Amino acid sequence: MTQIAYLDCFSGISGDMLLGALVDAGLSPDELRSELAKVAIGGYRIEAAKTQRAGLAATQVTVVLEEAALPHRRLPDVLALIEGSALPPEDKERGAQVFRRLAEAEALVHGVEPEAVEFHEVGAVDALVDVLGAVAGLRLLGVKALYCSPLPAGGGWAMGAHGQLPVPAPATLALLAQAEAPLVAGPDPGVELVTPTGAAIVAALARFQRPAMTVRAVGYGAGARDLEGRPNVLRLWLGEALAERPATMLLIETNIDDMNPELYGYAQERLFEAGAADVWFAPIQMKKNRPGVLLSVLCPFDREEAVVGVLLRETSTLGVRVREVSRHEAEREALEFQSSLGPAAVKVKRLPGRPPAVAPEYEACARLARQRRMPLLEVYRIVQEEARRHLAGEG
Repeated sequence: MTQIAYLDCFSGISGDMLLGALVDAGLSPDELRSELAKVAIGGYRIEAAKTQRAGLAATQVTVVLEEAALPHRRLPDVLALIEGSALPPEDKERGAQVFRRLAEAEALVHGVEPEAVEFHEVGAVDALVDVLGAVAGLRLLGVKALYCSPLPAGGGWAMGAHGQLPVPAPATLALLAQAEAPLVAGPDPGVELVTPTGAAIVAALARFQRPAMTVRAVGYGAGARDLEGRPNVLRLWLGEALAERPATMLLIETNIDDMNPELYGYAQERLFEAGAADVWFAPIQMKKNRPGVLLSVLCPFDREEAVVGVLLRETSTLGVRVREVSRHEAEREALEFQSSLGPAAVKVKRLPGRPPAVAPEYEACARLARQRRMPLLEVYRIVQEEARRHLAGEG
């Protein structure tokens, strides 16, 4: 079974809390230090110690800076530092992905290009250690898939490099918005519960859902301060994925024999915008020997009204049929990686006991084909082969 991890973020998440949870769940601090020594970022040491937060035993990992002056780095500096390290390729790609997310969020907030962002809070040594340490720690624990709970929004104000900022910080909120991360009201302790570094890690590496799993270990990572009336810890569940029961969805169908064929494509686009999981057309023979089209839509229960509304507005149908269906789903994930042609994306299908199946994403491959002036089929072949090698390196 696949080793997975679930982040239970009832008091938020930060980079050092995640490192503490990984160590508390069984990661050796010496192994963590050994991996981070492969990156040319001196001037720090890592300390791990047992502590308590509101009566809960937890591990606090602290990055102690040994140099007073810390460099301010831009995204190209950080990416060059990661690429020049001796970390495994998959760690490099995931670490770079986290910092790209951070740069994009900071750029959106400040109105500049991502490459021009000068990291303050997130570009220093401690953030590099937090991000690359988390990536390496998950690999050392054998985690193949990371999941995350809804995040507490918190409230109040926090001090940043430019003065006080509302909580969640603008960059943090931009990161979570881009990832469509679920937020809950949560406590308002007047402190930052979700840091930009923590938000970037889960936005880039995690799926926001609770998986069906067998829990083998639990780790508690302590935050830097005590919160009144609640434990300021991040809880990590470590275990194996279970085969989930078939997903129950709605199948909404209608027969059409009097509509301009040019309208079907537009209707399909609107159905996907309304939340359809899948839309397809099939030729049928209707009354009076008319050729027609069976329009079928698969959607979650909560999207029924929106999908039916699109069908009634955008097609000539007078009514639709609705019934429940069950759907078995393979474990899947979206993988973004740096191919030899440029940034690429694939869908990865995983089955127990079998190597992962890889399907290149059309939009990313089409963009590369246009940029490189190559046949799309050749881009597909290269991206698929390199994605398979990338995944093989995870094992």
